Formats: sequence, C-alpha cells, structure tokens
Amino acid sequence: MLATVRKIGNSRGIIIPAALLATCGIESTVELSVEDGRLVIAASRRPREGWFEDKAVSDAAYEDTPLWDAAQAADSDALDKDWEW
Repeated sequence: MLATVRKIGNSRGIIIPAALLATCGIESTVELSVEDGRLVIAASRRPREGWFEDKAVSDAAYEDTPLWDAAQAADSDALDKDWEW
C-alpha cells in the first residue's frame, strides 16, 4: 500500500486507513521506533501492562511452603505489637 507523506506545519504526516489501524489494534497513541532504517508504528501499551499476569501462579507456588507460613505468622505477630520510637 502506498501513502503520501504530507506537510503538517513543520512536520510530516500520513493518512492511515481505519481498517489498517483496526487490524493492528491501534486506537489513540502509538509507539514509534526505527529498526533497520524502517519506521515502525506499534500500538502503545499501558504502563506496567502485564506485570501481574503470573501473580496467581506464583502465589499458589508459595502457599504450600513452610517459609511462606512462617513469614505470614511473623507479620501477624508484628501487627499485634505497639511500635516503639
């Protein structure tokens, strides 16, 4: 597909067809990069997206360990005591 680079103020821009944007999952913001002399336009990700996707798996792995039980018991004991300054 060919597109024309147009002057927009001091910058340049292109018109990207809506069907192409929808196919790529691009809605409002994009990430721009240059790879091997090519301009790459990718859908932007939200900050910290996907950080906790494996959290349920990791929690299950630690629930059956004695260290996890000991840490929880230590935390509950600390909460019952008054702080000393």
